Amino acid sequence: MQERAGKEKPAMRRIMLKLSGEALAGDKKTGFDEETVREVAFQVKQLTEDGIEVGIVTGGGNFWRGRTSENIDRTKADQIGMLATVMNCIYVSEIFRSVGMDTAILTPFACGAFTELFSKDRANLYFGAGKVIFFAGGTGHPYFSTDTGVVLRAVEVEADVILLAKSIDGVYDSDPKLNPEAKKYDELSIDQVVAENLQVVDMTASILARDNRMPMWVFGLNEKDSIVNTVKGKFTGTKVTVQAEA
Repeated sequence: MQERAGKEKPAMRRIMLKLSGEALAGDKKTGFDEETVREVAFQVKQLTEDGIEVGIVTGGGNFWRGRTSENIDRTKADQIGMLATVMNCIYVSEIFRSVGMDTAILTPFACGAFTELFSKDRANLYFGAGKVIFFAGGTGHPYFSTDTGVVLRAVEVEADVILLAKSIDGVYDSDPKLNPEAKKYDELSIDQVVAENLQVVDMTASILARDNRMPMWVFGLNEKDSIVNTVKGKFTGTKVTVQAEA
């Protein structure tokens, strides 16, 4: 991709952005808040114009929380959740297209004409063509969350970092909604996340990130220009770092 005149080469080549379903819903807590999604789209467009390749994984919590039900088989509940992420990706992808970006949606299972099957080669081809790629459907298997899905895809496509855009502005030592004295971390290691079970992502995803040395930056989606600011160094969330090899 040709760089714009006067622009420095971006420090990050390829990022994986995780958008929680709850954050996409805005204050409504369910469904979509179109203004929130359009704001995300404009920020991602700015990044792509600066030469950064962007992959996106969405959660499904704005539509489905099947694990809270005792009346639905876990495998079926997880399959419904995977389809919720496909719906989210189709919607967000269309908003991205409306502001002038080219997109692709890749899934680990066939969805007819709605999506294409994931492969690393196909993803790299689309990144090279300047497309924003949505990785929908999680890992394609039950018992694995979209947390695991985003780490898996980030490792597979060799992203520089995972950006976790949440409804909360970082990682705390306890739930800040329940504990007003909760301490926010500016930076911590993935080993500390695993040892203290800090729930940045679930434990399976945490161990996968640790073993593959994949850093994760956590920040609040609803803060103004938070995605662009995070990438450009004006970061106010929590950086989860990987330990250097001995």
